[in-house]
Amino acid sequence: MTVLEGLCYILENQDGSLAFRSSCRAAVCGSCAMHINGKYQLACNTLIENLKNQTVTIQPLAHLPVLKDLVVDLSNFFRHYEKIKPYLIPENSVPKKEFVQKPAERKKLDNMIDCILCAACYGSCPVAAGNPDYFGPHALLKAARFVYDSRDKALQERLKLVAHSRGLFRCHTIFNCQMVCPKDIDPSGAIAKLKMKSIWSSLRNIFPF
Repeated sequence: MTVLEGLCYILENQDGSLAFRSSCRAAVCGSCAMHINGKYQLACNTLIENLKNQTVTIQPLAHLPVLKDLVVDLSNFFRHYEKIKPYLIPENSVPKKEFVQKPAERKKLDNMIDCILCAACYGSCPVAAGNPDYFGPHALLKAARFVYDSRDKALQERLKLVAHSRGLFRCHTIFNCQMVCPKDIDPSGAIAKLKMKSIWSSLRNIFPF
């Protein structure tokens, strides 16, 4: 039995008012992310027997207003996500057939593109806890995903969107986001690469070489 199945059992047999989010039950949608026995995890792929504890303690995601029980208000989370313009910005116009991309270019996105926006990284981030204006690891990871996409032609615009005290340079590189990600993505590494790219871009503007 997974934690999600346990919650469904409680809902159906013990407390019909229990509120929680779920959808795919296959660790794809990310909607059932919650704090389970001290760690942010997806309830749908967390087996109760693997927790090795007689008591299972479940809490909602942190740093976000609780609407009811395990359901949080994700408005701020997605507001920051929208700020980084999470879509391709081509140089001139969209091609008639398709964007051409080499396998080697696509491989650069392999890890970053798997983010399912479950908000586990946001809930575990101490910077987000103290600063609701901080973009969060999810938004900065998605920004990196487009910066390193060969089909995107808005590098300077994207760097300008995130290279400030509420974005890249607010991250303290604590690695909580990396530890809790259910898809084994490395937001901390992506943010560090964006910091370097931003600094190099600024230096080139000052000292062309």
